[in-house]
Formats: sequence, C-alpha cells, structure tokens
Amino acid sequence: MLQYRTLGKTGLQVSVISFGAWAIGGSWGQVDDATSLAALNRAIDLGVNFIDTADVYGDGRSERLIGKLLKDRGEQIYVATKAGRRLDPHVASGYNKTNLTAFVERSLKNLDVETLDLLQLHCPPRPVYDDAAVFAALDDLKRDGKIRNYGVSVETAEEAVAAMRYPGVATIQIIFNMFRLKPADEVFPLAQQHNVGVMARVPLASGLLSGKMTRDRHFDADDHRVTNRHGEQFDRGETFSGVDFETGLRAADELKRLVPPRATLAQLALRWITMFDAVTCAIPGAKNPAQAENNVHAVDLPPLSDAAMRGVQAVYDREIRPLVHHLW
Repeated sequence: MLQYRTLGKTGLQVSVISFGAWAIGGSWGQVDDATSLAALNRAIDLGVNFIDTADVYGDGRSERLIGKLLKDRGEQIYVATKAGRRLDPHVASGYNKTNLTAFVERSLKNLDVETLDLLQLHCPPRPVYDDAAVFAALDDLKRDGKIRNYGVSVETAEEAVAAMRYPGVATIQIIFNMFRLKPADEVFPLAQQHNVGVMARVPLASGLLSGKMTRDRHFDADDHRVTNRHGEQFDRGETFSGVDFETGLRAADELKRLVPPRATLAQLALRWITMFDAVTCAIPGAKNPAQAENNVHAVDLPPLSDAAMRGVQAVYDREIRPLVHHLW
C-alpha cells in the first residue's frame, strides 16, 4: 500500500511514488492520449495523488491531459508544473515577472484550474539563482493567488543549495537514482534542515534502471534518448543521468543481482529511493497502465537490507562515480 510524506513547507501529503508526466507529453517516442489517460487513471486508482508536469511537455499536451483527469476524478490530486523552458532563447533575463506571469496563466488554462498547487522554475540558467527579483516575483504570484507554492527543478547539487537560500522555496526537484548519488550527500541534509520537499526525478535513469534495456534497443527518432545523448537539446545529465549507455547497461546488469524474487529492477530502484527519509517522492513516468502499476508496486517490497544498500553504493563507486559525480 502506498505511503504518503509531507512535501516540505507545502504541507501537502503526497504519495511516495508519484507520477512524472513528461513521457505522456512527448519526447519519449510515440504516445497515445487514450493510453496516457488510462495510465494516469490507473495510478490514481492505486493511490497516487501527485503528478509532476511542465508547460513544455508536448507544448501543453501533458498539462491538458492532466486537466481532463482532474475533471474526471473526484479524489484530491495535487499537480506540480514548471515554467521557464518556453523562453527562446533560454536566458536568465527571461525569468522576469512578466514572463513568469504569462507562463502561469497559460498553465492555469491548460490545467483548467484557478490556482497552481506548485510551480517550479524549470532548470533555469545558473545566474537566476543569484537574482532575488526572480524569487520576489514568485512571492508576488503566490500572494496574488496564482500559485500556492513554488520550488525549483535543478540540474546540479550546487544549484539546489543555491535555491534553498530563498525562504520561499518549498521544494527541490533533482535527479536522484542509483546512478546519481551526489544529492544524498550535498542536498538532503540541507533540505531537511530547511523543511524543503525533495522530488526525485529521472528515478530510472531514462529507462536504464528498468532492467529491460539491451544494447540493440531501438528508440524512436523523436525520443530524447537518441537526440540528446551528448546534450544537443538540453543538459546531458537529463538523458540516462549522463551515464554512457554501454556503461549504464553493464552497471544495471550488476544491480539485477540485488533484485528480490518476483520483483523487477525498476521496482528495486524506486524502493531504494524511498529508503532516503529526505526524499518526499519519486516521480517515475508511465506511458501505459502496466507501467503505472509496476511503479506503484515498488512500495510492496520490504525495506532494503544494509547489505543491499551497500551493494548499490559499490556498483556506483566502481562504475558510475568517476563519470558523473563531479559533474552534477
């Protein structure tokens, strides 16, 4: 059965396995809206009550699908969205009150709601973190009733630390998985100190930790796992957590030895994330109901043993740390 944790200063009680809605918007190969809605509904059926999206996921497609879900369901469902990546060029000066307000208004329309539960800056350029006016604009949007809470989706541990200097920042969304352990050392203690909720994104390392990938895996032409291997579209760390594909496959094979009977590597990877008290929730994606079920059932696994936790650390230290730890 799903557990719920408090999302930092927001006070929201959210499911430890939540729903990441990037894939149903696009950039992960072909998607079908009816199947995407079925995945969303199945997740809600199983107790998920928190969905993470962004205005650029399918240019609003993901938000609009979630808006339909909200109208169809009677449960309390919280939605986090993001703003900033619609800027072209994506530069720090674009993170001003005028643009942020316009982005918020568009998301409100897409979701068909009066107030956003949580707005996150969407991996902004580094200078944004040193601009108090940006966070003052977010305070104004909160005061005006456009948003209830705000946070930042970050690329690096250093950016997370910089964002938490602002008292209004209620959440940090950061890549955290078996191939990206740095946040546990540099971000989590500070987040707990400041009562900041932590959302673990890319929890399955873009599918490398699903346990299903092979060296001959084919990706659709519009899948970012083809087009962003070296950071051509956005930060390289977003795709496979910045790990070389072949290295990631080898490390995933080693991790499979830790998977309990009748479980999957994906479930182990999600259960591992929930072992960290500082993490409020993991936000894996799901393009169909079966994936949504597999994600949620990760909570059925018993707590990981100390030996299993050490086993994950050992694989990371040997295969992954030299490649990524200093970068993000």
